[in-house]
Amino acid sequence: MMLINTGVVILVSVGIFFLFVGGVGALRLPDFFTRSHAIGVIDTLGSLLILGGLILHYGPSIAAAKLFFLLLFIFIANPTITHIFTRAALRAGLKPWTHI
Repeated sequence: MMLINTGVVILVSVGIFFLFVGGVGALRLPDFFTRSHAIGVIDTLGSLLILGGLILHYGPSIAAAKLFFLLLFIFIANPTITHIFTRAALRAGLKPWTHI
């Protein structure tokens, strides 16, 4: 039981750290495309780690199965939505930031 609780604390803590880093990246990066990359990648990983910790906490139960399906949905939907937004911005004429 102690090992499972330690795993839960580690997964949730690392997930919160990644979500924090993604938030800082969204504030500090220079343009829409780099911000969306930070949010799309880092927030997906942070959410998956937190949900993985919760699944580990609940063990084999119906709540863990529901969390697993939520994890799958986020794993598929978040990168897809990020791609759709960045492609729409590019088609709308938003130019990527270039450092000269």
